[in-house]
Amino acid sequence: MATKSSNNAKMALAAAGLIVVAGGAYGLGRVFPPQGETAGTIAPAERYRSSQVSTEDVTLGDQSVPQLMQTDAFEVMIKDANFRAMARDANFAALAQHPQALTAMAQHPQAFTALAKDPAAFEAAARAASASAAQSQAAAGANAAAFEAMARHPQAFEAMAMQPQAFQAMARHPQAFQALARHPQAFQAMARNPAAFEAYARDAQAFAAHARAASAQTAMAQDAAAFQALARDAAAMQALAADAAAFEALARNAQAFQALARNANAFEAFARNASAFEAMARNANAFQALARDANALSAAARSAAAFEANARQAQGMDAAAIQAFAANANAFAALAQHPQAFQALAAHPQAFQALARHPQAFQAMARNPAAFEAFARNASAFEAQARNASASAAMARDAQAFQALGRDAAAMQALSQDAQAFQALARNAQAFQALAADAQGFQALARNANAFEAMARHADAFQALARNANALQASARAAQAFQAQAALANSRAAAGVNAQAFQAMAAHPQAFQAMAMNPQAFAALGRNADALQALARNAQAFQALGRNAQAFQALAQQPAFAAMARDASFQAQLRAQ
Repeated sequence: MATKSSNNAKMALAAAGLIVVAGGAYGLGRVFPPQGETAGTIAPAERYRSSQVSTEDVTLGDQSVPQLMQTDAFEVMIKDANFRAMARDANFAALAQHPQALTAMAQHPQAFTALAKDPAAFEAAARAASASAAQSQAAAGANAAAFEAMARHPQAFEAMAMQPQAFQAMARHPQAFQALARHPQAFQAMARNPAAFEAYARDAQAFAAHARAASAQTAMAQDAAAFQALARDAAAMQALAADAAAFEALARNAQAFQALARNANAFEAFARNASAFEAMARNANAFQALARDANALSAAARSAAAFEANARQAQGMDAAAIQAFAANANAFAALAQHPQAFQALAAHPQAFQALARHPQAFQAMARNPAAFEAFARNASAFEAQARNASASAAMARDAQAFQALGRDAAAMQALSQDAQAFQALARNAQAFQALAADAQGFQALARNANAFEAMARHADAFQALARNANALQASARAAQAFQAQAALANSRAAAGVNAQAFQAMAAHPQAFQAMAMNPQAFAALGRNADALQALARNAQAFQALGRNAQAFQALAQQPAFAAMARDASFQAQLRAQ
């Protein structure tokens, strides 16, 4: 009887042990939450098992690397031949010391592997990104205003971008050229023969007199009626008198203006969009920075035109809404990757703006929406629990963040006025869980909480845009690209970016923006020659990792990733594959 009881006890202990081990393995295996309907799933995989260990091998040291090698993300990546090719590189351990940069680069692999082949170019691009990150909110706002102007007048700016030297001259004298643009036939005649008008830079009054008697002037006679109309335009004459140097600018860039004059569509676009020059005058610094670089100008014009084409269907997307969208481009680009979540956010902007000011708490809620659904019926209970977060199972892990949220009176008021935001969170659980797993996206939201204020001010426009996922994503990419191109043009000279690096970044503006969002991480990587060599030598493999980007990012974000790259057990696993 005693033997039987002893056996029963042993069996019970063994069963309990199995439950603990199974529970631990399950918890460790879930590095990242579900990614929504559009993302791939990671199937259960057979776990890594080390060789038989002896008593001499058993230590009680740090178990973070073995635990990381038990995760789903590791199992997916160790079976990926491209990851294994990179990991076998002698300098992979050096590259793994920069996990934050690695996860950002995985989203734009082609651009970064091209840059890595030229370490000097990479370091210069990192400096430019750091300069861009340091730009003031006012500078970003000025770029947004320029974007709004270009998006409203895409044909005019695309025409100007075809002749960047002429654009540069016009950007320096916007009021004078706005005056001429209202009289496109006269302007075109002047552009055909700039030298004939250079002398008026010293005597603008003479230009007015000659224009009134245009039929008697050789350079004006062919278009006499057009010049006479220009002379009768008192505002135009005043603008030219106030900035007579515009005549000299016309002559100094004669070839560019003559090429522009041969483009009939360009002058037709000027006639229809004369207010584009007014926009240039209001945002002179932003346009002059773009004008200094032909590639940036051309790319920016294309981005603005692409935005206009995709966003025009959104009712109420007026000038202020476009400018707000561009001013918070990174946040909207991040949200556009999760359109279902964006739709919920657009329907409850004030409530989610309140949460966005507390990103750690917001991310915790997004990871586990069901746990917060009940607060839709009792918002005051949320405040009470947030103030005592350590006692709440759903909040305890991020207790300080929730306590800070609970003390934010304005945030609590916004949530109490729109408690349905909790229900919206729960009804779109998979979408919010995918957003929560997007570290880069949440970082963008934290830096651009004003995006929600913009959504609140232009609710109809953003809700209309939210209903079309493709248009939303395309619009967000265009706005983000423009901001990157403008920032790159503005910081290029100061950072010493060479032409090759600039062209690579201009062609991949989202990659430049990724660097600007993580300036310290990329600056450190730029100084690590061994890491860049590993990236350059394995360019094809790194680009192919895009097929498993979710798993790779989940693995690289783990604190033990860098240690794993140096670990003997990881090397043994690579050899075993």
